[in-house]
Amino acid sequence: MKFIPEEGKHLHEDCSTLILPAVSIGNVGQLTADLLVSSMGSEKVGYLDDPYVLPCVGNDAYGPFPQGDLALPLEAYDSPSNGLTVIQQRSPVIKGMMLEFAKNMADFIAGSGKKHIIILSSLDFGKWQKVDMSSGLQIYYLSSANSNGADENCEQLGWKKLQEYDPSQKHWKYLNDLAEGNATPEDTTSIEDELEEENYYASLPFAALFSFLKAKGLKVTCLLCYCSEGDNTSDAFQLADAACKLLRLSHPNSGIEGGKWRIPLSWMSVYGPPPDVSIF
Repeated sequence: MKFIPEEGKHLHEDCSTLILPAVSIGNVGQLTADLLVSSMGSEKVGYLDDPYVLPCVGNDAYGPFPQGDLALPLEAYDSPSNGLTVIQQRSPVIKGMMLEFAKNMADFIAGSGKKHIIILSSLDFGKWQKVDMSSGLQIYYLSSANSNGADENCEQLGWKKLQEYDPSQKHWKYLNDLAEGNATPEDTTSIEDELEEENYYASLPFAALFSFLKAKGLKVTCLLCYCSEGDNTSDAFQLADAACKLLRLSHPNSGIEGGKWRIPLSWMSVYGPPPDVSIF
């Protein structure tokens, strides 16, 4: 993975925390990254080139007015006033290449001097075993703070640890061994075919990123929510709020108008133009 800076720009040393979406159902992590970039007065400092990410190109994603600046698959944005870097991923990883991508991303992040990595992702509502909507959207987490994934700070914020994480379970252990360079060819052969079918959670992109980043000795926190496909912008608002709580930001230091999040320009055309009222 190669970082190509914008002309005259670079990753700020003061931005020790990095937020990274993991592509999943409903794209909630990516929508949340959009919201954070747009609302924090962030500046694009460069883009990342990786052979395992599918190419894509689009118009200026954030505005406030379209300038014709191209949006690429992997871009880095810095918000020095918040001490934060956000990497936005706009296209998926090539099928079967997620582990290689996670290794490349972990190598890059470790080499960039980041101290705390926050992974944002979503989980399939259909896989939720104990549905509890009594208090609205429930945030789940997974942390490298303890071997069992628990984190006292996250618990104090009212979030629940992802119960399906068990580092001694076969599939999670395989990811950990692979990230630490201890997996044998026999392990890889025996588990690759069954990983996705037998363990949904360990097969997701966030799990690979978590395992490889943790193996680098970095502090890693995954913020997760259950959702379905559709309009998940409301989930993105809540996941963005969760990220701000974790970082102890009452709200982003810039970009907020009237106490509200700034809606990214790219969201305006998600569903196309409104219908012609004459058809009704």
